[in-house]
Amino acid sequence: MEDSFPPGFRFYPTEEELLTFYLQHKMDGTRPELDRVIPIVDIYANEPWDLPRLVGDRCCGETEQWFFFMPQQEREARGGKPNRTTSTGYWKATGSPGYVYSTSEKKVIGVKKTMVFYKGRAPTGRKTKWKMNEYKAIDTTQNISSSIPKLRHEMSVCRVYITSGSSRAFDRRPSAMAIGRNPINEAPAAGAAEPIAAAHVSGVNMAPAAPVSISDSSKSGEEDCRRLDDVGSSNNFDEEMMSGFEPLLEWEHFNWP
Repeated sequence: MEDSFPPGFRFYPTEEELLTFYLQHKMDGTRPELDRVIPIVDIYANEPWDLPRLVGDRCCGETEQWFFFMPQQEREARGGKPNRTTSTGYWKATGSPGYVYSTSEKKVIGVKKTMVFYKGRAPTGRKTKWKMNEYKAIDTTQNISSSIPKLRHEMSVCRVYITSGSSRAFDRRPSAMAIGRNPINEAPAAGAAEPIAAAHVSGVNMAPAAPVSISDSSKSGEEDCRRLDDVGSSNNFDEEMMSGFEPLLEWEHFNWP
């Protein structure tokens, strides 16, 4: 069949591909067929364990990670803070924002925010293993000499996943950032992998699997499916993994509440 994929096919885009291809085309309105791969979903209007059922039809059956476009909330557009609460809990930002670099020019192309889902109400919520990376693109029309990147807030792309304790990296990341330097004009440490060409599948530009897996890896197969509706408290894996990274900038520097 024309729309069927061979066994083992996975949608594993890199962070660069998410920002420069999928999110860029979505904001520009140039590739409407991308909705079949990454749909528009109000993540905060759904419980995280319900999100796997809302993925694009090209990614049905995925058990490790799920991708969604999320438009800016109306209250956020008016200068307020977004509402990140659901019926059973809330999403809470963790850590410091991180830059995403292009592999070819070694330039900043976006910013990543990581969030964790808590059951209950703040500040007494119970931390779960559900996590989300939210990506926003850099406004390329800004003055490149600016020390703080200006973000495009009208649309973001999100990756929802479940932590399992594996240390597999989501994507390529520069080894260090010099404090006080301009990330827009300076490249990160050498040694980044070459960019990966996107593969065309059934008329949709689908990203191939990266040499380094982008998943934090969850429990796979039937075990994962059985646990989607009730994921327990997280261990301290995330804190251990982030302990080696230096904070880049605070959220307010990006005007990203």
